[in-house]
Amino acid sequence: MKSGLLARRVLLALACASLPLLISASASAQYSGTVESDWRQGTRRRESAQNWAFELRFGPYYPKVDEEFKNGQQPLKQVFGDTWHFFMGVELDWQALRLGNIGSFGPGFGWGYTRMSAPAKLTGTNDNSAETTSLWIMPMYVAGVFRLDLLHKEASIPLVPYAKLGLGYAWWRASNELGGSSYDGIPGKGHSYGLHAAGGLALQLDFLDRGASQQLDNSVGINHSYVYFEWLYSDLGGFGGKQMHVGTSSWVTGLAFEI
Repeated sequence: MKSGLLARRVLLALACASLPLLISASASAQYSGTVESDWRQGTRRRESAQNWAFELRFGPYYPKVDEEFKNGQQPLKQVFGDTWHFFMGVELDWQALRLGNIGSFGPGFGWGYTRMSAPAKLTGTNDNSAETTSLWIMPMYVAGVFRLDLLHKEASIPLVPYAKLGLGYAWWRASNELGGSSYDGIPGKGHSYGLHAAGGLALQLDFLDRGASQQLDNSVGINHSYVYFEWLYSDLGGFGGKQMHVGTSSWVTGLAFEI
């Protein structure tokens, strides 16, 4: 998949996901007759209880399958090429511990999905057959999540840095049109686990329309909305490299809501 197509898919997904927020902002502007957009305003608005954070996640994904082969073989690149593939996912965090205006800490759970397909190779050659082969990966993780709220709560700067660290797990399956496939006698399905780590920066969107933000909180309990950029690292190959390495190092972007 070419990078331009991937970028368009990510932008389209973000646009669709943010549509309710834009509609709410428009309705609030019509209701109040004013638009408050100064992000440096220090006015504290009334907020409902905040205990959770929900993320919509999109980005490129390329598993590190070929890194486990020390003899120069690159089965993933040979079949699917070396381009990135579209990834989508969700994450739910419980902000169990509130550290005043400093930030929050708590456990989070994430789920994602990516799929790639290409013409299958004829056995023992690099020629394409008439069949199509595919690989899908479903990465998940449980992590501790720390969000630093100090900037926007104390200095009215709408930026929230955050970090995540925990364990990842993935189901994966390689198949062709006849069913499951294999490589050198190894069944083309299984699971992998390992370390999951991430860090990112979120831009709080309340400053775009504070009236809409208050209305969103009053009506459905969404305290804050964000767009974020994150770098993630998932070492999903089993500790000691005994499983197929389906983890990745990549960036993720999307929308986040605190509720």
